[in-house]
Amino acid sequence: MSWDWDVETRDALRDFLETRGILTGSITTRPIGDGHSNLTFLVSDGETSVVVRRPPPPPIPPGANDMVREAKLLTALYPTVVPVPEVLAVAQDGEVLDVPFYVMSFATGPVVTDRTPPPLDSVAQRRAIGQSMVDTLADLHAVDWREAGLERMGRPEGFNARHLQRMRRLVSDENGTPPSEFADVDAWLEENVPTESGATLIHCDFRIGNVILAPDTPGRIAAVLDWELATIGDPLLDLGYLLATVPDPGQPMNPTAELSAAMLEDGYPTKSELAQRYGDRTGRDVSSLAWYTTLSLWKLAVLYEYSRRRVRDGIGDPYYSDPALVQSFLRDARRSAGLAAVDPAGL
Repeated sequence: MSWDWDVETRDALRDFLETRGILTGSITTRPIGDGHSNLTFLVSDGETSVVVRRPPPPPIPPGANDMVREAKLLTALYPTVVPVPEVLAVAQDGEVLDVPFYVMSFATGPVVTDRTPPPLDSVAQRRAIGQSMVDTLADLHAVDWREAGLERMGRPEGFNARHLQRMRRLVSDENGTPPSEFADVDAWLEENVPTESGATLIHCDFRIGNVILAPDTPGRIAAVLDWELATIGDPLLDLGYLLATVPDPGQPMNPTAELSAAMLEDGYPTKSELAQRYGDRTGRDVSSLAWYTTLSLWKLAVLYEYSRRRVRDGIGDPYYSDPALVQSFLRDARRSAGLAAVDPAGL
């Protein structure tokens, strides 16, 4: 956590919440989540709790960490079957802080990373949780984003090739050449770009650590969190990303897989079972997911490398400083693409 409330900003937040009838009187603030991107705080007046979400301290990359955009998306999704928190208020830049933020309802229940808590820790409940994740993803991809007023959330035409190019630019040199350690996966992705499977609203960071589970049985999703990357694009990217975050038994875990380590427990569906359920729910062909899974792992490597360079330049989160984090994603991307056997560096 690289920022926290002081007396002045906490008092300003209290006035903002009280004026809107959300909380009353003195408040407490507590950071929740890993704090490596947008910052999230649990805010309480002793009787009621809400969640405040704001961007990290500047400098912020252009187009990133847009709180107003994220709040608009959640507001549009709230009437649908997709489980999301209710947006209660939005503060514009300079209204309370020097950055915009929004306030949303607090969903009670566990966020699972390394272990599944009771009473959800039986084989049957774990399987239900995994199935609920896929069903929630299918429900998201069925939302009519035009009717919901989200036409400006993205450009679905040519999404896959454009997404690859946009991510590549974050780490490439002035000639557009990616770093040498990225080159083999980058070339494989470029040579195998698939035609989009459709155009839907996609989350782009859908994994078990970004959902709140209902605290009681049966295992199910109570709320989906962290919508900052959501856009209109190929729905198979969401499925590929979910599969990329599920750890492989017996393999070392990259940082995102570590945040999903609980899915190695007995009962959680395998990757193939997750994919099959999604295909059954949506009717989409899920036989060619390797590109989407590889892109997701390569994209995580890109984002971690971009963040590592920011740390090197003195403006980033120190968490990203270790280059081994980048290499762990590239290792898994090579394995996903079938390139691991020819990796000369043995990464």
